[in-house]
Amino acid sequence: MAHEPSAEDRLIARYFQPIATHPGALSLSDDAAFIKPPPGCDLVLTADAVIGGVHFFADDAAQSVAGKALRVNLSDLAAKGAKPLGFLLSLALPKDVGDDWLSSFAEGLRGDAVLFGCPLFGGDTVRTPGPIMVSIAMFGSVPEGTMVRRAGAKPGDRVFVSGSIGDAALGLALRKGASWKLSDAQRQHLTSRYLLPQPRNALAEAVRTHASSAMDVSDGLAGDFTKLCRVSGVAADIDVGKVPLSDAAKAVIMAEPAMRETALTGGDDYEIVCTIPAAKAEGFRAAAQTMRVAVTEIGEIKAGEGARFLADGKPLAFKRTSFSHF
Repeated sequence: MAHEPSAEDRLIARYFQPIATHPGALSLSDDAAFIKPPPGCDLVLTADAVIGGVHFFADDAAQSVAGKALRVNLSDLAAKGAKPLGFLLSLALPKDVGDDWLSSFAEGLRGDAVLFGCPLFGGDTVRTPGPIMVSIAMFGSVPEGTMVRRAGAKPGDRVFVSGSIGDAALGLALRKGASWKLSDAQRQHLTSRYLLPQPRNALAEAVRTHASSAMDVSDGLAGDFTKLCRVSGVAADIDVGKVPLSDAAKAVIMAEPAMRETALTGGDDYEIVCTIPAAKAEGFRAAAQTMRVAVTEIGEIKAGEGARFLADGKPLAFKRTSFSHF
């Protein structure tokens, strides 16, 4: 006797099967999927979740929610020097989420899956009495033994960061009602950086071949880089005046100098902070320029413990060094 597909089966077939383009995904028709790493490569695994009311606003477009969920994981792979291979998706949905939201979500997910060469392999969909939750487990590959870790920084290494720092934290402040005299373009820049990260996957190969240590900046430059120094067992001096800021962020800090701390500690940048041996610094700059990703040298690794953030040569003391869920 033939059985009709369940509501969940129909949802998966309609919205997510088109994103499962790898043969190992088995068209999402099985309980599991399979993948064979490229010859001579290690798998690199990471997982992150985004939750309504915590990582995005209830009125954010579903397409951008999907993009953010995927991109925060892509950013982790980029900092490890890894190439994305695919991902698993767990989606918890309240009852009031309908076809319009799901259609837009799937469209955003499919667009980024194609853009970053990262197909869907499977996952789970469930109902929740709470807010929307999108949890992604992602896997990538690196040549055997070459994954860039947080540990590995050595005295004398130069500290580099990609892109610009603080835009997303300031964009979040705008979303929460902050009012600074900004142009429409500046306001749009800050809010879009919070809404949709720009992971630096184009920089992954340069990080893998040049960096002694690296991590993505998700919870704030000050706190995240302090973690890297702790795991590496080193100290560092960071020149706050060299930390790259967008014109919009500079305008905010000029209007309200206290927001400099928010920019340095607020999180959601999804840039890469890495340490590069001095002999490789010029090569790293050249590789980044080839990939059209801006990188800026902001400090140096020292012997000792802890990262110091210096303004005009004087250490800054932060109320908190990074965002924390707990």
